[in-house]
Amino acid sequence: MTEVPMPSNTSLWRRVTAAYGKLLEILLAACVGILVIPVTLQIISRYTPFIPSYIWTEEMARFLFIWTIMIGAMVGVREAQHFEVDVWPNLSRRSEAAVRIMGRLGILALALVFVLAGLEFTRFAWNRTSELADLPLWLIHVAWPVAGFTWIVFAGEQIVDEARILLGVAR
Repeated sequence: MTEVPMPSNTSLWRRVTAAYGKLLEILLAACVGILVIPVTLQIISRYTPFIPSYIWTEEMARFLFIWTIMIGAMVGVREAQHFEVDVWPNLSRRSEAAVRIMGRLGILALALVFVLAGLEFTRFAWNRTSELADLPLWLIHVAWPVAGFTWIVFAGEQIVDEARILLGVAR
């Protein structure tokens, strides 16, 4: 994963978002690592008589897979890799900043949908549990508003950086 460059005069906010980005990378690696366990148990139990068929492994794998996708999307926005396509590769630095701001505004619009609909989605699941593992469903549903809020933070930070370029404030 590419490291996001930080200016030498980093503010507390920048250090906090950088630490949060690093935490997300660690959580992403942990989710993928843990995801291997229930999937492996499920596969082995299907083809050998040595391990009993655990029904909870399928549900646990699904929950971890959802969080892996959402955390991966958060990291992708942080690194400006997830929602970006180079359509006009030969633009000036300021024109490129304007195009990137438009792209980040699209991310903000989608993030607001994730936050608002995700809060309703989580509220719907608040007092419900999963059928097999009896896990609270809000633990899975909260991934949507968390992803949306995180996109707002990271895209907002990037919009500020691009606006500084556009206005000629940044080097």
